[in-house]
Amino acid sequence: MSDSSWGAPPHAGQAGYWGSTEGGPVQGAAPAGPAYDAPEAQQTRPMPIVPDVPAYGGDQDEDRGAARLGGPSFRDVMYQAGHLPAETQNPEPMPDAPQTPPAPQKKSAGRDLSAAIGVGVGLGVVIIASLFIQKAVFVGVIAVAVVVGLWELTSRLQERKSIKAPLVPLAVGGAAMVVAGYVRGAEGAWVAMALTALAVLVWRMTEPPEGYLRDVTAGVFAAFYVPFLATFVALMLTADDGPWRVLTFLLLTVVSDTGAYAVGWRFGRHKLAPRISPGKTREGLLGAVLFAMAAGALCMHFLIDDGTWWQGLLLGLAVAASATLGDLGESMIKRDLGIKDMGTLLPGHGGIMDRLDSLLPTAPVVWLLMVVFVGSG
Repeated sequence: MSDSSWGAPPHAGQAGYWGSTEGGPVQGAAPAGPAYDAPEAQQTRPMPIVPDVPAYGGDQDEDRGAARLGGPSFRDVMYQAGHLPAETQNPEPMPDAPQTPPAPQKKSAGRDLSAAIGVGVGLGVVIIASLFIQKAVFVGVIAVAVVVGLWELTSRLQERKSIKAPLVPLAVGGAAMVVAGYVRGAEGAWVAMALTALAVLVWRMTEPPEGYLRDVTAGVFAAFYVPFLATFVALMLTADDGPWRVLTFLLLTVVSDTGAYAVGWRFGRHKLAPRISPGKTREGLLGAVLFAMAAGALCMHFLIDDGTWWQGLLLGLAVAASATLGDLGESMIKRDLGIKDMGTLLPGHGGIMDRLDSLLPTAPVVWLLMVVFVGSG
């Protein structure tokens, strides 16, 4: 509104907005009698219509102890009455107080590295010692890892999904599968796999039929996922240079995981599969490929009979791909189950299955490429 709508500032003896200076009637109050129609009263403008405001207790009440003023603000009224200078009508907003920038957070590796390194070194000593002292001892190590992995997997399935995959036939059949693969080769492994699946079907018949198909399907999947894939490690061991083949397989898988972890943690910016595993990055995958290919070239040249460096490059590339897919595959299982780790047996690593996730699908890949490159030995 313009200033003229509110009238000029009051003169001495004239009623102001808040009342007469001489104790006269308050402006805006309806005067009694005909004096209101007198010409002198035309100099006094009526109070503007004030829009209704919510009663006390509405959403707008910020201070319930303060009186509400309808219509124009107190500052506008005092300016019209001449009690405030013009520059105070629309004061400049106060600048925002300077905010202290948050302290940069230190990038975390995401796990207990000291515990992870200690457990990893301990496992490496046990594996290498059993691998080169006696092949049969290493077969026993594989069988124990398979049984523990099956226990972790079936326990999580029952806890999170109420899926009762029978552990007893899986554990017995899984250990037998590894031994049969070492003793009788691929044919023995397939026969043991078929018998294990049959044992799962029969064992589950001793319980009520509700959920039978779900439970036996999970049992057959567990038999294939853990012991059958692990059998290819035993198949590698049967060659004359079997311990060196197994060591190459383990080294390439570990180097691939380590390269992906180190490069992804330091340089990772672009997510690889955010819906499956948010921590994995494309830069980490590139690190896995480079590290594995370099390690593969060295291992095939120095450790494997009749191996060449270019075969090692291809082997490293295949290992990086299979290890990454295996890691993502178990991440899908854990995401479906709503868990972070399959177990807590290995401090800094999780459970046995959290270490076998990349090894299991890599074993048949390395076994096959070794046979193609240098024969079954």
